[in-house]
Amino acid sequence: MKAGSLKDLGRLRDALQQRERAAAEALARERVARATAERARHLFASSVGPVHPLPTPNLADLAVPRPAPVPRQRELDEAAALREAWSDEVDLESLLLTDDGLSFRRPDVSPDVATKLRRGHWSIQGQIDLHGLRREEARDELAQFLRDSKRRGQRCLRVVHGKGHGSPGRQPVLKGKVQRWLAQSAEVLAFAQASGPQGGAGALIVLLTG
Repeated sequence: MKAGSLKDLGRLRDALQQRERAAAEALARERVARATAERARHLFASSVGPVHPLPTPNLADLAVPRPAPVPRQRELDEAAALREAWSDEVDLESLLLTDDGLSFRRPDVSPDVATKLRRGHWSIQGQIDLHGLRREEARDELAQFLRDSKRRGQRCLRVVHGKGHGSPGRQPVLKGKVQRWLAQSAEVLAFAQASGPQGGAGALIVLLTG
């Protein structure tokens, strides 16, 4: 600001003085704030007393890893394809062994496997009961059961199809169909009719691939 007269010079002086007063007031407020904060810090320190850092805890990391993602849709698609591939018309008579009890095994499976299945050589790790199910329901349930058992690492299973006492003509409707489905499943190495305590003619003991 230029002073062209004594009056202008007076206004310039007043403006400078006002600016100096404002700066002095701001500095005073800052000093008061710092002093207040310092008093509060001292008050807190005197109230709490001496402090020491806590020791590092020697604890295990208990973070649980997330399970691997399961391809649900792919499993559903594969199960659907498997069910469609199972035929009720396959000729099973040439595949079944009936020398000392109904049984089935793949060509590369040892003959004594069926005998061991009948005698309960392996502990049964899972079971499904298909009683009362319609053909399509039983096929779907059996396919899913085999897939779930294989995923869980279960190899020796019991499949209960019933003896047909409640069916028309007292004939086991599902028995022959279950045998055909199992014989067409790539997961099945062998199966045999269960012994009396394990279900007899109303159940099969199934051995899955490893």
